Amino acid sequence: MDAIINDKKEIRGWAMYDWANSAFSTTVGTVFLGPYLASLVAAAALKFPDGMARFLGIPIAPDSFMPYVVSISVFLQVIFLPILGAIADYSHLRKQMMRFFATIGALATIGLFVVTEPLWWLGGLLFMLANLAFGAAMVFYNSYLPDIASEDQRDRVSSFGWAMGYLGGGLLLLLNLVFFLTYEQFGIPTGLAVRINLASAGVWWMGFSFITWARLRARKASKPLPQNETYMSVGFKQLGKTLKEIKSFPETLKYLVAYFLYNDGIQTVVAVSATFAAAPVIRGGIEVDQSTLTMVILMIQFVAFGGALFWGKLAKWVGAKNSIIISLVVWAGVTVFAFFGLKGETRILQFWVMGFFIALVMGGSQAISRSLFAQMVPSGKEAEYFSFYEISERGTSWIGPMLFGLVNQLFGNLRPAILSLIFFFVMGLILLPFVNVDKAINDVKEAAG
Repeated sequence: MDAIINDKKEIRGWAMYDWANSAFSTTVGTVFLGPYLASLVAAAALKFPDGMARFLGIPIAPDSFMPYVVSISVFLQVIFLPILGAIADYSHLRKQMMRFFATIGALATIGLFVVTEPLWWLGGLLFMLANLAFGAAMVFYNSYLPDIASEDQRDRVSSFGWAMGYLGGGLLLLLNLVFFLTYEQFGIPTGLAVRINLASAGVWWMGFSFITWARLRARKASKPLPQNETYMSVGFKQLGKTLKEIKSFPETLKYLVAYFLYNDGIQTVVAVSATFAAAPVIRGGIEVDQSTLTMVILMIQFVAFGGALFWGKLAKWVGAKNSIIISLVVWAGVTVFAFFGLKGETRILQFWVMGFFIALVMGGSQAISRSLFAQMVPSGKEAEYFSFYEISERGTSWIGPMLFGLVNQLFGNLRPAILSLIFFFVMGLILLPFVNVDKAINDVKEAAG
């Protein structure tokens, strides 16, 4: 069942999954769910004198709820994704597992439609399930990159996938913005309009995924289980072997550590940007209204489409690693600007400018990071290694949101929380130059024999 490589039809089908699931990242994770849940939690918090809501007796600050939920969901990914990757590599069921988790994630996203003020906590639970499934499906999606593209084409193909994601996520966001600006004409309450937009992301995710299922080929025949074994037991054994073997790829491991850190910062900025922008000035926010926020995010999506394609070319000019380092310098500058700037009457204009610079580097830094890692992955272990990679991939950062939530709750202000994220970019800038890319690639080739 081995298929040809660099097949344009299959590559387009693979990229369509990015088009499909990016609706979850934009409409749900970046724009609508954070502010919506914060407003529901804030309403629930009015019942308590300390201004915090209660879930199972635990006090929760309204602006910290979403970061906590993201962090918990990714902690679950840390537990489950490596096992799922090992099962996929052993069984050769990557496509089937990708389809299963994509369906779970899409259905959980559609379920956000029922989340209202009395059920604010359900919004957190559904998002945790959707984000866990999102990350699981992305493990198998990313692991296809070495199979569908040759080494000289991976930067381009990875950038194309990210660009399609920004285009697809941006298109649905545009439709949702038009609806959000006109919903009152139809007599629809604000809360219902937000819930319709949230559910639309699940419908979009599931619907366009069928193009991927039709075009993406399984690479190997399904492998039967040994006698008296289950996929779970086999997965643990396979993972154990991989953890023992990983010491043979020190540069790959070094790159993973650097990536965990700097991409955790990137994903935290993306995850908390809507909460930061919509929060009142007195809490360190910018007080951007929902319509303006959505238009800025929409601008970011379409600029990021071009940025992802540009970074694919930049990687050819200066090298993949150097192009990532350039992006991290910009990311560090963004956190400093967010702390000191975005004040006064021009804060909305400043927010637009900051969003433009984020868009330029967002897709590119992640696309090149993915294609660079694909060069360092041992053959036959793609899903396992990408399961480690996915722990800090798009929408699945965990240390960053926890740090952001704790700093915000400690200082009662979002500005110090934003500035704290510079730690991740500085660490990436310190560690990444020490990764020997050529040695990492040679180590993998030597191991393959």
